[in-house]
Amino acid sequence: MIIGGNKQAVIDNIEQAVAEGRFNDKVEVDDPQLSPAAENQLLQDYLAALPTSKYHWKNHLGRAFMRLATNWLNRRTEVVDIANLKQISGGGIITSNHFNPLDNTAVRKAVYRGSHARLFVVSQPTNLRMTGLIGFLMNYADILPIGKSMHYMGHTFPGLLQRIFAQNDLVLIYPEQEMWFNYRRPRPLKRGSYYYAARFQVPIISLFVEMQDLGKPDNDEFNQVRYVVHVLPPIYPDPAKSIDENSQAMMAQDHNQKVAAYEQIYGQSIDAPFSAADIVGWRGAK
Repeated sequence: MIIGGNKQAVIDNIEQAVAEGRFNDKVEVDDPQLSPAAENQLLQDYLAALPTSKYHWKNHLGRAFMRLATNWLNRRTEVVDIANLKQISGGGIITSNHFNPLDNTAVRKAVYRGSHARLFVVSQPTNLRMTGLIGFLMNYADILPIGKSMHYMGHTFPGLLQRIFAQNDLVLIYPEQEMWFNYRRPRPLKRGSYYYAARFQVPIISLFVEMQDLGKPDNDEFNQVRYVVHVLPPIYPDPAKSIDENSQAMMAQDHNQKVAAYEQIYGQSIDAPFSAADIVGWRGAK
């Protein structure tokens, strides 16, 4: 599904970022911005709402709606090697490539297929300001905001993660950092996901989502795209290693798994030159 308006500028930004080796940079245009004070207030309001009965009621409603939306949006989505997810009995961190505002629903389908009931999705705090149905889901459907505050990221956020893992639930963190619309290649990973996995001694559940161009128009710029969620072998921290050693080793293994999956699925080296095929379904013209 295509979210947002014309994507030509986004595709141009992706191509330029690839040429300059800036694989974790923002490429979307007109993304909302928050002042530090506004972000802090949003996060404080979010934290204050969590223990209330009103939040719990809306959370149950939001989760139920997300399950329905996931099933409808992913009626053509396939999940491969689900046994790799079913073997996870406790909490863990899911990592996946990030290419669409709704790609978390493909991950949710895999989570439900893997017999896990609940998935928290790490997201930018600006999403808490959305309105309407999307705004309701951003605030109440297990979205876990990050922030720029050192206190929040150093103390509050890890505490929220620890509580989730203690409940044997899963957290989706996008280690590529920014969303690149329909870009099919795995990108270099940031260490945060693996630091938390090492710190809390939980596995990394490694996913790679394949995109297939169906050859049928979705809008003026893109064809319809089908997803295949590949559940790769889980990555466990080594109790004999330090947090830093584990985070580096887990990140390297996850990157290698995702690259290997990409090269096998698409039959192309990760180092091949950029081409229009790297933006799956793209029919737009400059």
